[in-house]
Amino acid sequence: MLSSRAVNARLVSPNQILRLGRAAAPVCHPVGLRLVAANQQPRHFSTTPSTHLKDFFPAKETGYIRQTPPAWPHPGYTEQEMLAVVPEHRKAETLSDWLAWKLVRICRWGMDTATGVRSNQQVDKKNPTTALSAEPLTEAQWLVRFIFLESIAGVPGMVAGMLRHLGSLRRLKRDNGWIETLLEESYNERMHLLTFMKMCEPGWFMKTMILGAQGVFFNAVFISYLISPRITHRFVGYLEEEAVHTYTRCIKEIEEGSLPKWSDPNFQIPEMAVTYWHMPEGKRIMKDLIYYVRADEAVHRGVNHTLSNLKQDEDPNPFVSDYKAGAAGHKHLPNPALKPTGYERAEIIG
Repeated sequence: MLSSRAVNARLVSPNQILRLGRAAAPVCHPVGLRLVAANQQPRHFSTTPSTHLKDFFPAKETGYIRQTPPAWPHPGYTEQEMLAVVPEHRKAETLSDWLAWKLVRICRWGMDTATGVRSNQQVDKKNPTTALSAEPLTEAQWLVRFIFLESIAGVPGMVAGMLRHLGSLRRLKRDNGWIETLLEESYNERMHLLTFMKMCEPGWFMKTMILGAQGVFFNAVFISYLISPRITHRFVGYLEEEAVHTYTRCIKEIEEGSLPKWSDPNFQIPEMAVTYWHMPEGKRIMKDLIYYVRADEAVHRGVNHTLSNLKQDEDPNPFVSDYKAGAAGHKHLPNPALKPTGYERAEIIG
């Protein structure tokens, strides 16, 4: 199933992460593309012998089953939709919005610290979700950042979907389409993680950080959603703003040639990515993959900002609903990817 395999990252301390881009870095160190024998997998981020590499989740051979397709097939995007995604920030209008935004800023600081991003690699703090100019990261630093980000991003949708599911059972009422969208969001974030895991194998330090972060984050989101689903969705909307910014900056650095391994047209992305996003021939390089991932994050950004604007126990999910004939501006379903600050309730509920 793999078309490429990569690093055996041994992340031992945050200080080592700071040296990821240097020539002697022992973790996730990018090496040059090279020809391999016909019976070998190409390895783009490894200094480890082939015999020591392992597939984190190899396909399990069975007597009858050939493969298991995604539970939620990806709807796909047009090239125009992906290019139209831009970093944006919804201004905090209420005290709860301000609280959600500040919590995201704390999370951003924690991730920068944990993944070893230096001060000169950080963007303008006055415009943290829109500014793009800073010292480039290396390919290895980006992979560490992607994996840490996606391991956390898959939590809120699952927690919210679970709590709404239990609430629906407990109250003996329909949920009006929210559960499916939230669980699909969580599944989509997990697919991002699995894709990047095909390119980088974290060591024990990163695994420990992920374990601790997930434990804290899961319980925090669980309690937050019980107290105020609206604030939690706003928090996730702001979190997804950070994700869109992260992938936009990565695309910029690829286009500028700051990430030479990923700019190489011969660089091969994991086959599971090609299958999941239905990536067409000629559009399967690393930049294309990041465009697809960024578009997903833009959808989550628009969805959560919109859900935060709705009445949590009454309004249907506008992204899976059929609209009445003649509804103003709604010949088609709302497109959250192109609505960075989300739809206001009056725009889609009426």
